[in-house]
Amino acid sequence: MEKEEKATTGNKQNESNQQAFNPYAPHKIKWWGWPLLILLIVGTVYIVRTQDSKSEQPQGAGKPWATEETQRTQGSVFGTFYHITYQSEHELKSSIEATLQAVDHSLSPFNPNSVITAINTNTCMEADSMLIEVFNLAKTVSGETNRAFDITVAPLVNLWGFGFKTGTDVSEDRVDSLLVYVNIDNVQLQNGVVQKKYPETMLDCSAIAKGYGVDAVGLYLEHQGIKNYMVEIGGEVRVRGTNPQGDLWHIGIDKPTDDPTNTNNEVEQVLQVTQLAMATSGNYRNFYEKDGKKYAHTIDPRTGYPVQHSILSSTVLAQDCATADAYATAFMVMGMEDAQKVLAKHPELMAFFIYSDKAGHLQTWMTKGMEKMVIKNTNVQTTK
Repeated sequence: MEKEEKATTGNKQNESNQQAFNPYAPHKIKWWGWPLLILLIVGTVYIVRTQDSKSEQPQGAGKPWATEETQRTQGSVFGTFYHITYQSEHELKSSIEATLQAVDHSLSPFNPNSVITAINTNTCMEADSMLIEVFNLAKTVSGETNRAFDITVAPLVNLWGFGFKTGTDVSEDRVDSLLVYVNIDNVQLQNGVVQKKYPETMLDCSAIAKGYGVDAVGLYLEHQGIKNYMVEIGGEVRVRGTNPQGDLWHIGIDKPTDDPTNTNNEVEQVLQVTQLAMATSGNYRNFYEKDGKKYAHTIDPRTGYPVQHSILSSTVLAQDCATADAYATAFMVMGMEDAQKVLAKHPELMAFFIYSDKAGHLQTWMTKGMEKMVIKNTNVQTTK
């Protein structure tokens, strides 16, 4: 009998142990546990709702800037204008302009004393750190775009009257003779020294220099500990943090209209962004007409002639403005179909194209990543 009682007690203990480690077993809650349980449930719901509310807020939203911390600087550089807004207790215009002048001294073919001018005239082949950085990026983008982007296109740009030298009469023979010198593969960098296969080859970084200048100023501001800023040079933009109102930055994309004077700035779309850079390339600003025919400034370095694609405006978002600048130009050269193929291989890039369909109507196409940035304010149809 005693053995049976011990066995019964042992069985009950085993059942109790099994129940303790069984997640599906019912557990009795004592009277004092109910208020605690309710408190935990209410607290959990509050935390979840708070986190959901935070996740719905735009990334980068913050407090408005103090009036004394809002600095605005503007001026002219690279043949265009710049506008810079940044949050700082100190005004930094002199240092900003020094940064821009350093970029001009390195990359401007219009500056007779620049590093790139010396290389183009074969008087000094030593590249500085800025030119080396731009050259390497240009080489990369050229390879990724089947040479649609090529900074040795300078002789052809000059021939068509859009470069740093006066254009001459264009002929098929003249174009063919210059194509020999237009190929970035004909230029090598060895220990900081530029080596050209042909002395006639010239470098033109105009399609990337503004973007690089934007980045240079942005990096300078960041080195000063500035987290909230917008740098814009001739339409190329880099933003970090928030705007003076504490919101994400709003950047407009111009509607492509024939306006070589750049006085008509009708906005096509507005983007809401932060921590990104944007560049736009288009043929609707820089062109001329001769004998009833329009000649756009975007030259295909592979053919030697101005492009005739349906894309009117190419906008690219990237982490840095130099990259966005280079790809925006390359996409104008490549056309819609080839540009889309490149974008499929580079999910880190976002793009927005405005183009003319067969009926002559404006249409738009954008990558999925860009859709999240757009504030819908246009009547133009969006192609997805």
